[in-house]
Amino acid sequence: MKRFWKSLLRELGYYRDLRPSTLTSRKYNHLFFLFYWPLYGIVFGSVEKWWPMLWEKLTGSPLRFTEVVCGLDAMIPFCEWFVIPYYFWFAYIVGMLIYGLILDRQTFRDCMYFIMLTYSATMVIYLLWPNMQLLRPESFARDNLLTRIVQHLYAFDTNTNVCPSIHVLGSVAVTLAGHRAPRLRGIGWKLFFHISNVLICLSTVFLKQHSILDVFAALALCAICYPFAFHLLDRKGRREARAAEQTLPDRERTEENALWPC
Repeated sequence: MKRFWKSLLRELGYYRDLRPSTLTSRKYNHLFFLFYWPLYGIVFGSVEKWWPMLWEKLTGSPLRFTEVVCGLDAMIPFCEWFVIPYYFWFAYIVGMLIYGLILDRQTFRDCMYFIMLTYSATMVIYLLWPNMQLLRPESFARDNLLTRIVQHLYAFDTNTNVCPSIHVLGSVAVTLAGHRAPRLRGIGWKLFFHISNVLICLSTVFLKQHSILDVFAALALCAICYPFAFHLLDRKGRREARAAEQTLPDRERTEENALWPC
């Protein structure tokens, strides 16, 4: 454990020169990706709450939402146990971003490129094609801790703007980034990422938060954005990372190379 903390402190030493004046340098410019999250929250909140109100005020009629549903949805039963992987999604994304910030800046860039592309495209889809689902059960057959958690989930999370599923997009982003991370290429990590991804995707339909069509639409969007996030933009990020490394003192660069195997 002592060795772990010593190694962690050494990795955190990468940020010892971080100042407001150095934030725009090549060494630290990856931190600007973090500003996407509050921006995304504002846009999502606007599309979810303010856009319907603005539409009704401008047109005099309520915004029409298209119901997303297919026959397969009726064959998928509600299962409250899937609330566990559904909420694990938050730790899944945050954990990967923290890992990337501390231990692998290129993996952080990869993950954020993919998230920014897919999430932004999804906001455009929600704006141009408002959609919804009516799959949630009116009551639960069982009353337990998990169903009560689901009740709270239904209370604060609306059933509008569901296709494609943001839960699926974020899960795939972390899985792909983790699969490419140099330090996470062991079979144990690969199993962890793929099993987590499958369970999170399944949780969206077994909790009746999404139609199976929302999952398919998200996977299709992931396939479209993959070459842009992990190839075109990835090359740009790697060039910036190499340029940042060249600005490091010789001793620090040696330490970085030892800690960052390719």
